[in-house]
Amino acid sequence: QGQLVESGGGLVQAGGSLKLSCDASGRPLSLVAMAWFRQAPGKDREFVASIRWSGGMTYYADSVKGRFSISRHRVKNTIYLQMNGLKPEDTAVYYCASQSVGAGNYNLWGQGTQVTISS
Repeated sequence: QGQLVESGGGLVQAGGSLKLSCDASGRPLSLVAMAWFRQAPGKDREFVASIRWSGGMTYYADSVKGRFSISRHRVKNTIYLQMNGLKPEDTAVYYCASQSVGAGNYNLWGQGTQVTISS
């Protein structure tokens, strides 16, 4: 079925920036959308941002609007999450997910990458 591989996490100070990448190159080219989710310690996994594979329409959680930007590179089968103005509350494991044609929801997940923001 292929896999999703995230990279780019790390430790930065509040106000800093990070750019996450998710490589879906091993995935059959039948994507509807891809997205980023995150899970902070002791909390449920939450939606961060998504992008439609055809057309590129984007959606964001209110908590990241104006600070985060999701994009895709269709040839490389990769998505990115540019995160600016990072806050301590953005600390979480960030997961990449994809939705394939015929799937009702995101049906493939990456292993996650840790993002830690120090105050």
